[in-house]
Amino acid sequence: QVQLVESGGGLVQAGDSLRLSCAASGRTFSTYTMGWFRQAPGKERTFVATISWSGGNTKYADSVKGRFTISRDNAKNTVYLQMNSLKPEDTAVYYCAADAKWDYSSHYNAYRYWGQGTQVTVSS
Repeated sequence: QVQLVESGGGLVQAGDSLRLSCAASGRTFSTYTMGWFRQAPGKERTFVATISWSGGNTKYADSVKGRFTISRDNAKNTVYLQMNSLKPEDTAVYYCAADAKWDYSSHYNAYRYWGQGTQVTVSS
């Protein structure tokens, strides 16, 4: 069993930056593909970014490409999401997810483990 705990969310203004962290329990973190998803009120959970077990491969949603960066530190069992140039439309609960096959890693139902989420609110 893997437990994921997100942190780093908050209320910021448009154009600001935030860095989300996701700390994972367990000794198998370094073998997992990790992902970030988000869910705005009344909307479905959508893909944001994913990173392979080694950190050598990443994928991003078109809406965040060039603004967000996913990274991981396997020694710390932590995955990060650096979010720059935030927009009001980035407002959502952000979820960390673990353990998916890479080919399906942009699909939320491919992940076995989920965190509880952290709220990000961007004001205009």
